[in-house]
Amino acid sequence: MDFTILIIIIVLAFAFDLINGFHDAANSIATVVSTKVLTPFQAVLWAASFNWLAYLVFELNIVDTIAKIVDTSAITMMVILAGILAAIIWNLLTWYLGIPSSSSHTLVGGFAGAAIAYTGWGVVHTGKIAVIAAFIFLAPLLGMFMSYLLSIALLWISRKGNPFRLEKKFKGFQLLSSALFSLGHGGNDAQKVMGIISAALIVYFQGAHEVPHWAQIEMVNGKVHDIPHWIVLGCYTAIALGTLIGGWRIVKTMGSKITKLTPFEGVAAEGAGAVLLFGTEAFGIPVSTTHTITGAIMGVGLTKRVTAVRWGVTINLLYAWILTIPVSMLLAAGIYYLLSAITGIN
Repeated sequence: MDFTILIIIIVLAFAFDLINGFHDAANSIATVVSTKVLTPFQAVLWAASFNWLAYLVFELNIVDTIAKIVDTSAITMMVILAGILAAIIWNLLTWYLGIPSSSSHTLVGGFAGAAIAYTGWGVVHTGKIAVIAAFIFLAPLLGMFMSYLLSIALLWISRKGNPFRLEKKFKGFQLLSSALFSLGHGGNDAQKVMGIISAALIVYFQGAHEVPHWAQIEMVNGKVHDIPHWIVLGCYTAIALGTLIGGWRIVKTMGSKITKLTPFEGVAAEGAGAVLLFGTEAFGIPVSTTHTITGAIMGVGLTKRVTAVRWGVTINLLYAWILTIPVSMLLAAGIYYLLSAITGIN
């Protein structure tokens, strides 16, 4: 029975990454589409390619963070299954409603909620959760601050240029900035699911005399150092395919409802967002690409005037962000209790 649950978890984990791809596709393509640098189809292909290339760039810092959100004594196959199911349900619901919520915080909330339902609050590593929760606010604020500064710097550098030529140049630069943001999206988001699959393998083979090669997780100084290549390739491929499917319901909100964008502003927003994603990945902090790019878009809007940002839309997004972790926790706890009652397995 446990092996069946392991297979279900792995399949659902890849499904979550696929959903993450089309749920968060808008984050990396909305600006490049709204500025008409690429058509939606071209943008999706572009983003999917760089989502997958993240496999060659990033280390496994976020994998380790996700695998250690709760104490290992509270991680069972049923806890992981309930957590991933809750994350998928919330992601699909927010995607259907066109709300750009965070796949990262959905997964964190689901994992923590199921573990609490199994053992109690004491098993949650509150320090890690606190840092992740803090970046609900810090990611958009840092994104806004960095894109504002980058916008000012780019305006100063190009102050004497020909407007027509500058627009052509910035359209070219936006291909680079959107590629870097997609690279950061792939590196940040795919690793969260790698952490879940790694945790499932560790739990399943705990106490085994011999662990097969395909399931070996290498730990160095208590930190995840290496995981089987099929997990890494599978997660990056799933998120790239999801991006290829596309999240068109969210593109409009991200690309035009917050503030209207030009190619110059697209470069500033995506460039700042990419820098932030690369930085947080290096420190093993799983942040939301949704929050990051939203803040960055707000930052370029502020260079025009404060009223250029549609604050009403932004406040509505903020409500969704704040609710994501607690709602995911409650949903996961409910699913855990239901699955335990049906199967008799904890």
